[in-house]
Amino acid sequence: MKNCSPYRVATFHAATIALVLALPARAAETVVPVRMGCGLMTFDTVPGWGLRPDGHSALGPTHGAVVIDKAGNIHTSADKGIVVFSPDGKVIQEYPGDKYSCIHDMEIREEGGAEFIYAARNNNAEGIKFNAHSGEIVLKLGFPTESGLNLTKFNPTAITVAPNGDIFLSDGYASNHIFKFDKTGRYLTHFGSHGNDLKQFNTAHGMTLDTRYDPPRLLICDRNHEPKGRLLHYDLEGNFIAEVVTGLGMPTSAAVQGDYVSVPDLHGRLVILDKNNTIIAVLGNNPDPQLGRNYHIPQDQWKEGIFSGTHGSYWDQDGNLYVQDWNVSGRIMKLVRVK
Repeated sequence: MKNCSPYRVATFHAATIALVLALPARAAETVVPVRMGCGLMTFDTVPGWGLRPDGHSALGPTHGAVVIDKAGNIHTSADKGIVVFSPDGKVIQEYPGDKYSCIHDMEIREEGGAEFIYAARNNNAEGIKFNAHSGEIVLKLGFPTESGLNLTKFNPTAITVAPNGDIFLSDGYASNHIFKFDKTGRYLTHFGSHGNDLKQFNTAHGMTLDTRYDPPRLLICDRNHEPKGRLLHYDLEGNFIAEVVTGLGMPTSAAVQGDYVSVPDLHGRLVILDKNNTIIAVLGNNPDPQLGRNYHIPQDQWKEGIFSGTHGSYWDQDGNLYVQDWNVSGRIMKLVRVK
């Protein structure tokens, strides 16, 4: 498609200038914004967003997610815990330590005037719910023995919440069952199994509530389904609805805003789907198969506008995107929507 390939742009946004000037002199001289996408989904990168004043990543190794609170602050999970950024990329809060480590996926939700983050912790075999501003953990979800299953491993990768508060937790790195709990954490049911058949999952890696439909439904990223990754719809009772789209590489997560869905692909790109589930833009595509799906790209080898292991994304209220790479140094990027 015309104008859909990334290309260099010379005009800086005022916020971009401030960020670039804060970088070491050499970086400020060489890093310029990159424009990517096309049509309604055209974005400019913001060089240096999310870096500390010394020019280094504030995150450390990342294998997680991104959510945004009502104030516009960006919460992202790293191996070490949660880091919260202001919209201009400054660190304003951190939740380090074992309680918040290894959070693989997150959803944010307002309840009773407070904001809570629901999180799937893959290496810690649990889902948790905590106050987005105080960090207080108010609910934990372990493997539900009431299910009657005899699993040797429980490794959650995704979590989402229904309008009534029911919680869905995907065991994507193990059994590929999706477990449903009520809002108090009481086990209700489970569905799905491992495999490559139409109604099976081969790594149910990401999941969100698809609010483009009424009633809303689950949108599930079946990352390793052969021959290539796909998205699926299930209703909130765990019934298969449809295969949404195939051939997505390795889709890791999904974030909905209005009629659009952003879907990171671990090979090093992010696709945007419209309400018809047609791909309308591809962002940050990595043309080198050796560098896509590659965790071991240190910060000094990052390329502006080129992703390496795209893992999490989220929209702000202005339609800007925040994208996290699965990365040894900890990469998060801000993409400003071109109006």
